[in-house]
Amino acid sequence: MRRATAALGAVLALVGLHGTASAMNGMAGMSGMGATTINVYSGQPGMGGMSGMSGMGGMAGMGGMSGMGGMSGMSGMGGMSGMAAQAMAKQKVVYHINGDDPAQQGQALGNIQNHINAVGKDNLDLKVVLHGDGLSLLLYPDAKGKTKMKQANATDEVQAKLTGLKGQGVQFQVCGNTLKGRNVEVKDLYDVNQGDVVPSGVAQLGILQSQGYAYIKP
Repeated sequence: MRRATAALGAVLALVGLHGTASAMNGMAGMSGMGATTINVYSGQPGMGGMSGMSGMGGMAGMGGMSGMGGMSGMSGMGGMSGMAAQAMAKQKVVYHINGDDPAQQGQALGNIQNHINAVGKDNLDLKVVLHGDGLSLLLYPDAKGKTKMKQANATDEVQAKLTGLKGQGVQFQVCGNTLKGRNVEVKDLYDVNQGDVVPSGVAQLGILQSQGYAYIKP
């Protein structure tokens, strides 16, 4: 009777170990670790079970590290991408001219050229908004008589500077209100067409600043 009981206990123990091994192998299969096995027939079944669990834990740990590494790599790439995008973004600037002093206008054109030299024309979105007396910068001297403008400063020298700046991407925008109020026609202004006219110079300055343009008044 004692021998039968001992034999039954051994069978139950073996079945229990086998069930544990099946459960562990099932877990390994679900986690993609089909190669992980537990040697229940080892002379030291307890050690075999510990070895199997240790292997699973090690692999799981490596997987965790790999996941962290992947996230870290993606984060790093994202950071680099953000920096590259920032470096490639153009600087947006609007210059405001509303005075008719030739010397001051000449200084403004010089400032614009210096700005381009420092930043590079390909890295710069630069506009010049002119209204009021500022339109004198573009007004032909021989057209002054029929307008209400006090100055007409678009001499040959100034025209050459304007052409040079436009060739580097600078856009000159003219106030439509000033054209009407000062009796100036588009054809009276050097290298200006209807597409360069905005309804209001002051309003245009506000619009551009709301779009992220930095405001500069020489």
